[in-house]
Amino acid sequence: MLPVLLDPAKFKDARITAKGEARAHVGLKALETLWFNTGTLCNLTCRNCYIESSPRNDRLAYLTVGEVAAYLDEIDRDGHGTKLIGFTGGEPFMNPDLPAMLDAVLSRGLKAIVLTNAMRPMHRMKPALLDLLARHGRDNLAIRVSVDHHERSLHEQERGLRSWKPTIDGLVWLAEAGFDVHVAGRQFSNETDGEVRAGYARLFARLCVPIDAHHPATLVLFPEMDPTVDVPEITTACWGILKKSPDSVMCASARMVVKRKGAQRPAVVACTLLPYDPQFELGETLAESTGEVRLNHPHCAKFCVLGGAACSA
Repeated sequence: MLPVLLDPAKFKDARITAKGEARAHVGLKALETLWFNTGTLCNLTCRNCYIESSPRNDRLAYLTVGEVAAYLDEIDRDGHGTKLIGFTGGEPFMNPDLPAMLDAVLSRGLKAIVLTNAMRPMHRMKPALLDLLARHGRDNLAIRVSVDHHERSLHEQERGLRSWKPTIDGLVWLAEAGFDVHVAGRQFSNETDGEVRAGYARLFARLCVPIDAHHPATLVLFPEMDPTVDVPEITTACWGILKKSPDSVMCASARMVVKRKGAQRPAVVACTLLPYDPQFELGETLAESTGEVRLNHPHCAKFCVLGGAACSA
């Protein structure tokens, strides 16, 4: 069956939907999580990567430890109360400054999470990772490994042939080394949430990896995102209809820092899912990024509002 294509009249006006209704918006209640996109280069080219990472996509350049530290200074200076710093990509371990970035975060007593495929780029940084673990302990550093499905065939359908074993080897190494290891999967099969979690539980037991597959923070299941598939626009009336608060949506509590190729300075965007769309760029500083966000993209509806997902879980 062919996918239902997105109605071309939708998501055109930041304030009004295709039906003429007021578009939903979300204000920043508190900056609980700040994400850094370390760069879009990746060792894989995945089938449905929302950010189109690949060995050739350098649209988002590598951030430096100095640029990250400047935002950490802003958090301290302005009293944002941020608790979690996330690193995503691309593949974060391809950025040579990642260990220094993590050290800068952990040295301030903040929690950090790294999203990785746990393949060769991570293995090259094993000594640096073990040093961070020895100096800072496991409580404030989580490593979230992308295992798209509990069966090899579906994982490799997303990530390519021969991608399963290196990722599983990396996952097992992290667990055996004593890191706080989480897994991110996708809900793109016909299984229910319970069936998917039961499948991961069997995988983790087989691998002797101590991850609770039934806990939503240690096994995060993301909805599949395709911006060409039709999805409802979210109006201000939807909050009441869905019995959902705007404060539950990711952009109410998080922002992401990116550095575009050729740019002099990084910029702050509304969330991890929309690094390229200029309407979601909010300024160069955290202070400039506190304004409301109009939910004018299919990802806002499918992932955050209707899917109920958030990258920080």
